[in-house]
Amino acid sequence: MCPQPRVTKNPLRLGRPRDWLIGTVLLIGLVIAVDRTVGWGDLLAPWRTMSPALLGLLLALSALSWLLRAVRAYDFFQERVRGRFLTVVRLSLLHNVANNLLPMRSGELVFPWLMRRYFGHGFLSAGASLVWIRLLDLHFLVLIGLLILWLRAPSWWWPVAALAWLAAIVLLLWVRGRIPSGRAGLPWRLLRFAADAAPSGAALVARLYLWTAASWASKLLAFAVVMHHFVPVALWRVLAGVVGAELSSVLPFHGVAGSGSYELAGVAVLVPLGVGLDQALAGAVNVHLFLLGVTLLMGAIALLLPIERGEVPPETEPSARG
Repeated sequence: MCPQPRVTKNPLRLGRPRDWLIGTVLLIGLVIAVDRTVGWGDLLAPWRTMSPALLGLLLALSALSWLLRAVRAYDFFQERVRGRFLTVVRLSLLHNVANNLLPMRSGELVFPWLMRRYFGHGFLSAGASLVWIRLLDLHFLVLIGLLILWLRAPSWWWPVAALAWLAAIVLLLWVRGRIPSGRAGLPWRLLRFAADAAPSGAALVARLYLWTAASWASKLLAFAVVMHHFVPVALWRVLAGVVGAELSSVLPFHGVAGSGSYELAGVAVLVPLGVGLDQALAGAVNVHLFLLGVTLLMGAIALLLPIERGEVPPETEPSARG
């Protein structure tokens, strides 16, 4: 008989001391690097030339992106969270705030922890569902990558590749239906566990992908406009820099509030594309500052939202016993 995955009494470990040390070193290194290269005064000066109306529009687009992520979570877990949309919004906002502020992506643990606290959902199964959500995010970012390549060198090949990549989303449905149940052995049980956490049904997968696409489109549009304000180059270069910075989360190191790692990833993409180091650093830092400003704003809003009353079902966790 294979053991069932267990969750410790306190699964919410928001980073080890080593993670915080590395993150703090990255933050200090960023502050010193900016001061000795561009200079903080010169780096921040272009904000004065951005109109309040445009800044307000960019904040609204970013807030919309956060709201659409909450809609996606509500749709994904609709059977368990139905009738408690504001609580899901609160959960989603707090999860994103933690993700943006804590080092080494430890903020991801907030999502399953709050799903268990607010809705009695199993910690492991909520975490497995979050992995599927992240796969949808990654899938759409690859699609954006194909768009960037098309903007750089337009060709019929890129739209064809994009359509083929979109068609690959049906693998979600295939995986859920092909992992057999009742097979002996822990590996099979774990695969079945992961498959059970996947979204079921073509309609749900299509809706989740729609929310994913709309959320990322809103976010990338806002960030690209901010980046272009500091790095006035071709759109495909700006988008590449923004996507590169956003993908910094996959790096083996991740600073406190993403500081250092976010900028490093953005600069690493922009400089090889012909953008000067000082200009690339200024663009990456200011996009990150905008992100952190939005994060603090949305975090404050999250704390104002109520935790709606509702019956919390007993905590459930799919069995992985052999």
